[in-house]
Amino acid sequence: MNNSIAVVILTFNEEIHIERCIRSAQRVTDKIVVVDSYSTDDTCAIARRMGAVVYQHAFENHARQFNWALENCDIQAQWIWRLDADEYIEPSLASKALQAIAHIAEDVNGIYVNRKIVFMGQPLLHGGWYPAPQIKIIRKGFGGSEDKWMDEHLVVFSGKTISIDGDQTDENLNDLTWWSHKHVNYASREAINTLLMEYNLQQGGEEVKPKFWGTNAERKRWLKVKYAKTPLFVRPFINFFIRYILKAGFLDGKSGFIWHFMQGYWYRMLVDCKIYELKKRLGYDEERIKEYLIKNYR
Repeated sequence: MNNSIAVVILTFNEEIHIERCIRSAQRVTDKIVVVDSYSTDDTCAIARRMGAVVYQHAFENHARQFNWALENCDIQAQWIWRLDADEYIEPSLASKALQAIAHIAEDVNGIYVNRKIVFMGQPLLHGGWYPAPQIKIIRKGFGGSEDKWMDEHLVVFSGKTISIDGDQTDENLNDLTWWSHKHVNYASREAINTLLMEYNLQQGGEEVKPKFWGTNAERKRWLKVKYAKTPLFVRPFINFFIRYILKAGFLDGKSGFIWHFMQGYWYRMLVDCKIYELKKRLGYDEERIKEYLIKNYR
């Protein structure tokens, strides 16, 4: 395999994005694996036409779908690059990654790249969204996804990591109605994730540790733990104020305002509403809530 790369892409009804995604992946490899959640559009046909190997597996969450790919797909490469269907690898990142992997040390098992979000055509460069280094490339057998219902990160089990100064860009081409529906579904998973954290019911295994002075993912996890301890319905206001005012999200223009308001306030408020709804339905009984979470989400 000798420092070869395979790209793993998770899909469901991504015909609008998949060609762009695969073309960007072809900048670093011809080994492209698509794990599809039984799309009803032309996602699989487009992927096969472009030379990808397509598997299908029922979706539970992104973390388990990616880990399923690691365990069940015939990936003949030493390095595995995770790429979402609405993301693409920028040319500068592709060239830097190829060069870095060609000369990488034996004890390095993970690679950070910058995640950049483009929303309504506007790169989000403020509000704490950029640069957002994340592990996207792991050595086969030495990493995987932490088992989270939402906001999962790739982790390495041992060894060192390095960083590459290049962008993996997230630019979803669907409209705001689609985006809103997606985040309604995300809010359900985020609510469960928050409750599992609140009641110390998280799955075991490798996961990102909360550290304020750690990596971007570790600091984000530390902030999420603190956020989870803040009162319901108050924390979305605080979150929006920090992002839009203190972290200068207002510099991202009108599209940036829509993003920071919808993602930083509306979505977070919806998560809190779902948490409130579940707790109220179960009579605010901690044991009943724990039993429900263990039965349905462990």
